[in-house]
Amino acid sequence: MKPGRALPLTQTTAEADEARYWARLYGRWQPMSLPQVRDFLAGFSRPWWVVGGWSIDAFTGVTREHSDVDISIFSSDVPALRSFLAGRWDLWNLHKGDMRPLTDRHPDIFAADSQLWVREHGDAPWVVDIPLTPDPHGLWTNKLLPGHTAPLEDVTEVAGDGLRYLNPEITLFFKARTRRAKDDDDLRRTYPLLSEPQRNWLTAAIETAWGTDHPWLNDLLLA
Repeated sequence: MKPGRALPLTQTTAEADEARYWARLYGRWQPMSLPQVRDFLAGFSRPWWVVGGWSIDAFTGVTREHSDVDISIFSSDVPALRSFLAGRWDLWNLHKGDMRPLTDRHPDIFAADSQLWVREHGDAPWVVDIPLTPDPHGLWTNKLLPGHTAPLEDVTEVAGDGLRYLNPEITLFFKARTRRAKDDDDLRRTYPLLSEPQRNWLTAAIETAWGTDHPWLNDLLLA
């Protein structure tokens, strides 16, 4: 990524209000930086990769401000992560509004497509968000596009910093569901850099998941 000042994080008033609501309900966030995440998972033997806006930064070479760092692991590797972090960090599982700690009493996740939040203890801030990726038959699986499965190496790439990132067209596909202000910004700075096969895949995936009237399909960037 290019050195210098990061692009500002774009948030609408509604998005900022929503962030304050979740912080008041579940507690404050003090997200790790990418180097801190690398240190946090140093020695973890299972694959993990960076998703969300940071994967866009890695592809474009230009960074923007971020509210947190999102990484993903395979759902089947949650027990391995619990064992790796045992006694040092607490894992909480979230799914469709439900939330509970992963403990010896409740070791199982709600669902393969749920997510994990990490913190040291009850008085500590949350530091990492981990959306889980289902992996039937050992394959990466798109949670929003049934039938889209692939070896992890086909949907991610290791960047110059040595970290593995989700491919940009897939990141944009996930962002097309939420269409927050920062997602629109990420589309504008990423789409011109995509190859024709990447653009074609993104267009077809959005049409399949959300129909031909999705606003992004009418954007000049997708013309």
